[in-house]
Amino acid sequence: MIAEVPDIGDFSDVPIVELLVAVGDTVAVDDPLVVVESDKASFEVPAPAAGTVAEVLVEVGALVSAGTPIARLEPAGAEASAGPPPAAPADAAPAPAGASAGETAATAAATVDGAADRVDLVVLGAGPGGYAAAFRAADLGLEVVLVERHERLGGVCLNVGCIPSKALLHVAKVLTDAEDAGDAGIAFAPPEIDLDGVRAFKDGAVEKLTGGLVGLAKGRKVRVVHGAARFTGPNALAVGEEELAFAHCIVAAGSEPIALPGLPDDPRIVDSTGALELTDVPGRLLVVGGGIIGLEMATVYDALGSAVTVVELADQLIPGCDPDLVKPLHKRIAKRYAAIHLQTKVEGIEAHEDGLHASFAGEEHVFDRVLVAVGRTPNGAKLGLDAAGVHVDERGFVPVDDRMRTNVPQILAIGDVCRGPMLAHKAAHEGHLAAEVVAGHDVAWDVRAMPSVAYTDPEIAWAGLTETEAKAADRSYEKAVFPWVASGRALSTGRSEGSTKLLFDRETRRVLGGGIVGPGAGELIAEVALAVELAVDVEDVALTVHPHPTLSETVGLAAEAGAGTITDLPKRRVR
Repeated sequence: MIAEVPDIGDFSDVPIVELLVAVGDTVAVDDPLVVVESDKASFEVPAPAAGTVAEVLVEVGALVSAGTPIARLEPAGAEASAGPPPAAPADAAPAPAGASAGETAATAAATVDGAADRVDLVVLGAGPGGYAAAFRAADLGLEVVLVERHERLGGVCLNVGCIPSKALLHVAKVLTDAEDAGDAGIAFAPPEIDLDGVRAFKDGAVEKLTGGLVGLAKGRKVRVVHGAARFTGPNALAVGEEELAFAHCIVAAGSEPIALPGLPDDPRIVDSTGALELTDVPGRLLVVGGGIIGLEMATVYDALGSAVTVVELADQLIPGCDPDLVKPLHKRIAKRYAAIHLQTKVEGIEAHEDGLHASFAGEEHVFDRVLVAVGRTPNGAKLGLDAAGVHVDERGFVPVDDRMRTNVPQILAIGDVCRGPMLAHKAAHEGHLAAEVVAGHDVAWDVRAMPSVAYTDPEIAWAGLTETEAKAADRSYEKAVFPWVASGRALSTGRSEGSTKLLFDRETRRVLGGGIVGPGAGELIAEVALAVELAVDVEDVALTVHPHPTLSETVGLAAEAGAGTITDLPKRRVR
């Protein structure tokens, strides 16, 4: 029998990076033979049958494609077939998990009538939460079907959210860094922006990640079904003409942008998905909503040359974030944008040939494009969950317990469709947890610090308890702040407007949370989250040696300020 590279997606001529077997080794079905690495993912090539390795047909560095012979196997036992087993029909249903799915999955399936016709788990939605749940469940031995309504895996985040926006934000940073270089004595000519090239850069990042997911799914034998799904009962859902029966289901159907009522149907009015298409660079852009999504897209279009106006109903940008973290951002963009209007409501928009006429602040303003970014709404009410008996609240959220279970225990929900905040990393962790619950593990949600990041310029990041939350709850705390004007690294990069702060308990000294504003804040906040999760005290962080000069050092210096040991700031007066 010849073991070959399987067809796991769109790739060719990828290198073998590791040989996992040698002549004479005994392998079982699905034991890994070699590791290959494409620009999208690394994956193992499994043995198609049990046997002994008679010959290895490749070496490290060899370029392979789908169908390339990897090794020759001698069948195990005299009763083994002399050749490869016949291929299953393309439309054959996945084989029942049986013993390979583990005792817990088999027991769970046996509790449902007709379990032999049902898969262990259907995951509805292939975003960061959904694919994390599906892949984790498969790794735990469950038979998994992953349902995705769109053509590509990855959900909103990979396709029209986190990833394409960060690609465009990278482009924006290159442009603004070039502008700021004048302060260091370096001047560049005005850039030539090739929008086709920018879009290709963005799309390339998306394609690599989504293509990699296809390979990861096939490598784990996760069956992918494309189409819109609706529940038809507590153990079944329909995807087009196909009925999928399951022992368990994880709902990871995500959310969608909120549409403001009363706006004209005009292609010049877009949501975040439309803004990411980057069809052109409008001369005048109105961003309705000064939250994270709106400000990230404003950052992109401002750098590309649009005159940006932001209108926010609340009294500050990024409502809910600590005001001291928002202040440096507001100060910087107020100098760059055409205008920022707080505590202001857009009263109406009319479409005319010369532009979109928006009424706010008692005046009429004309724009070439309007981005509506006033939040997102969960998709819980669009799945027919009532047919399964699952409760969905009036806002479209699906209530869950600390094990991600709905009121119908075999149906779980994760990500945007259940409790907030709507964050991809939250969904991914919930996906792992939900998969482990389905597999019978004794686990529950116990996250103390959920990081949030605004990828603006400067970035803002926070984790754990915020000052806004502490004050609202009348929680006693102490605060330690290290201003970046005292950071050698920040000063040497010309971006010293930021700060790092830690909140800690007055009595126990344990770190409760923290916030950072400044370039790269999103890369720094994980240390604060870890400190909260481990329940360390502020002295622990202060005594951790941080490399110098770095921005990460500001976390340690903030802790030193809290511990009273800092020498990089003026000595505090003892009261």
